Formats: sequence, structure tokens, C-alpha cells
Amino acid sequence: MIEPELVIARLQKSFADAEKLDLKDLTGTKDHYEALIVSRAFEGKSRIEQHQLVYAALGELMAGPVHALALQTYTPEAWAKKNR
Repeated sequence: MIEPELVIARLQKSFADAEKLDLKDLTGTKDHYEALIVSRAFEGKSRIEQHQLVYAALGELMAGPVHALALQTYTPEAWAKKNR
């Protein structure tokens, strides 16, 4: 288990430019999360590379405290297109 505030803080540190950063506790158990991140850090990267950036940002948290993480990653342009 890990408090969502700690997960958010770690993501905010790595994606300081994020236009949008949301985190949901999917089960109420503080170990299954869903994150939505809109950042220029994802520009020019494949979806897999984007997710690898998120996993790297969370580091050791992915090896235990975070059991599952559903990701939605977007560049600002892709996010704008999605929300037209």
C-alpha cells in the first residue's frame, strides 16, 4: 500500500510540465491505480516508451507498493484532439 499523495508527488516531480495529472485509486486498497498524464515529455515517443517513462518516475514503487497501474498518457496535442 502507498498513499496516493506520494504517487502523485513522484509523478509531479518527473512530469513538472504536466498540463493534466490525475490519479485514481481503483479499488480503495491504495495499490491499484489509474493515472492520466498529459505532458510534452511524451512527444515523439511510442505508447510503450511513454509508459516506461512513468514506470521510471515511480521507480521502486512499481516493485511492490503499486501492484497495478493503468496508464493513459498523452501529449498536449493528442489530448486536445481527443477532447474536441
